[in-house]
Amino acid sequence: MTDIRLGDCLDVLRTMPDCSIDAVVTDPPYGLSFMGKKWDYDVPTVEVWREVFRVLKPGGHLLAFAGTRTQHRMCVNIEDAGFEIRDMIAWVYGSGFPKSLDVSKALDKAAGAEREVVGRYSDNGRKCPKHQNTHATWEGDAMVDITAPATEAANQWSGWGTALKPAMEPITVARKPLDGTVAENVLRHGTGAINVDGCRVGTGDRRMCGTTDKSGKTSIVLGARQETRTELGRWPANLIHDGSDEVLGLFPADARSSCDGGRSQNACIGYSGGWKSAYDGSANQYFDTGSAARFFYTAKAAKRERQGVTHPTVKPLDLMAYLCRLVTPPGGIVLDPFMGTGTTIKAAIGEGFQAIGIERDPAYFAMAEHRLNGAQLGLGLEVQP
Repeated sequence: MTDIRLGDCLDVLRTMPDCSIDAVVTDPPYGLSFMGKKWDYDVPTVEVWREVFRVLKPGGHLLAFAGTRTQHRMCVNIEDAGFEIRDMIAWVYGSGFPKSLDVSKALDKAAGAEREVVGRYSDNGRKCPKHQNTHATWEGDAMVDITAPATEAANQWSGWGTALKPAMEPITVARKPLDGTVAENVLRHGTGAINVDGCRVGTGDRRMCGTTDKSGKTSIVLGARQETRTELGRWPANLIHDGSDEVLGLFPADARSSCDGGRSQNACIGYSGGWKSAYDGSANQYFDTGSAARFFYTAKAAKRERQGVTHPTVKPLDLMAYLCRLVTPPGGIVLDPFMGTGTTIKAAIGEGFQAIGIERDPAYFAMAEHRLNGAQLGLGLEVQP
């Protein structure tokens, strides 16, 4: 069953029966007025989250993205609606662009002083000759002026700005209170737990150092300590990354964690499709401790995923599939009350779940219809106005 509905989520939610949804995975408005969009004027209210709470089964999980500046408001509203806050997942990426005011330029502008152009660079950071025309392109890149401070105050505050480079988005992990114990809730409603083994960061067929017992667990010597892992891979963490060079640089290989008494270890990346960089070419197979391989990896949404979609905040399909799989029981129903162009719904269907999406913007709803039509997925699509 795939059901997408055009309308305000509060109105649509009120028509849905109590305790009918297994999990909610959603990317709601962040309350940042992003790109001047009216739909992003505020985070969802407590009233909205109360309706989400009502339709969820006891023990059902809610995963809700937020912006770093408004995460506190999102989380408090969710908690005030009755949810238990269980954790926060950080989705970390390297492709964010700082929206910072250049204080030095602002001071010169306020003083009416003209700055001298001392060079230019392309919008990908490459420098180019000073004589390059300001509005021209260089090897296909847009050009940006490099200017020198014109006033004493501007020189004093050169290099100062007003914002950090965005590199992560928090995801609130919340749960509706249990009906009894976890065991009782799971038996009665099929909810209350997370799918650990289904979301492990896989090791593929890599050979492991250490000894393996009859249960399939491997005891691995890492420096002066031991860790126990299974062939299924690492336990899912509350950090997800995009595999960019900037992020991978935060997780350098740790020579002390190699299994051969100190030989350097190659960094590798644990991701949705398997492993990159498995070994150093010798007979020894090194572990990923100290590298980004410990965490789930998924790149930002590629053009092929967007299918012509122009929504400015489209999430990667792999990321939404992973999140749906983490909190939804087999065959369960995933709800996205802020569907946008349908990424969560498409991801849920791909994981074998039923899905319900709600979107109030007719243009985005039409994009979701295009992405989710029966011809593409081989599934029936129920559309409700």
